[in-house]
Amino acid sequence: MEGLSGDVAQTPRPGCPVRGSSSGRPIMAALDLFGRRWSLRIVWELHRGPIGFRPLQQRCDGMSSSVLRRRLVELTQAGLVAQQDDSSYALTALGEDAYRALTPLARWAEGWADALAGQTTHHQTNSENEV
Repeated sequence: MEGLSGDVAQTPRPGCPVRGSSSGRPIMAALDLFGRRWSLRIVWELHRGPIGFRPLQQRCDGMSSSVLRRRLVELTQAGLVAQQDDSSYALTALGEDAYRALTPLARWAEGWADALAGQTTHHQTNSENEV
């Protein structure tokens, strides 16, 4: 895994320097962790309950197995995901908290989609009237 020094990446942790910040502030560690490709999607998909590696990969639109493996390791080290006895993956209590923090963003995204759909309809209507 590529990291801060170009060697092995460290899982972002509050109180430690992370990519883009040496402050150690918890929000900077969270932004680094969740800013990594696919991290938020994995948390989002795991909120439905424990799931195995391959089904999770399919839910995430077939991301590469190496990236999924890396993200699961990071999210596990960060305390958000745990591997179950049956080898499936599930959110921990901290992971569930992270998911709940995402739900307002999901509501906002729906409103954003509706607003953009309205702009497209409005733009198409105006364009048709100009012809």
